[in-house]
Amino acid sequence: MAEVEIKVKSLYKALEILNCFVKKPRLGVTELSEMLDLNKSNVHNILTTFKAMDYVEQDEESGKYCLGVGIFQLCQAAGDRFSIRSIAMPFMQEIADMTGEMVYLAVPHEDEVIYLEAIYPVESFNLMRVILGERARMFCTGIGKAMLANMPIQIQEEYISRPLPSYTENTITDQDELRRELARIREKGYAVDNMEHEFGVKCVAMPLFGRKGTVEGAISVSGPSLRFSEKRILEIVEIMRNRVEKIKVRL
Repeated sequence: MAEVEIKVKSLYKALEILNCFVKKPRLGVTELSEMLDLNKSNVHNILTTFKAMDYVEQDEESGKYCLGVGIFQLCQAAGDRFSIRSIAMPFMQEIADMTGEMVYLAVPHEDEVIYLEAIYPVESFNLMRVILGERARMFCTGIGKAMLANMPIQIQEEYISRPLPSYTENTITDQDELRRELARIREKGYAVDNMEHEFGVKCVAMPLFGRKGTVEGAISVSGPSLRFSEKRILEIVEIMRNRVEKIKVRL
């Protein structure tokens, strides 16, 4: 990425403070001051301004700060920019209701996936998990593998050449094995995360293609591994396939 000139340094510092909450959800003035090597009074003044704008909230007991509803509203506005989100959501809800599992939507960003939406079965609010804006590596998630497998070969090879860290004992960390896995995904039309990113969780994912045939994103059905037998996976694939085709027509 090309270097850009920082013209408003005070704004840059303020945004750096907000970015710290990506790494840790609750932070105090002292922690932020040490993380960014900033004067405590400056950090306090910036946080006070953000608090007035509802970008951060302060816990009365601990005095620590966390992101506020103002940030959530910005995230929603940013999410609405992605037409894929508004197009996919009704079909994701159908999939969630038919499978009884969580359905995720993500888009590619460099060597990661960014989650844009999570849909839950009706009356299954106990499954709710905040995921908007979360990131994960492509090679160890079903939703990421579904996208990576359908990208140009040169992009795949560039990705495979990078370190492939292990998240669980099932994570694919061998380059040749990952190549074979991506080939299987292209052949079958869907990817399976066999507890490769999180132990006890499996998911089935399919890529979403734009009109030019490029990968625009992917959706996945995720749940406890005990519910994802081979037979059940194939049933989920059939439920997903029809809806994915409908999304493709509208992209």
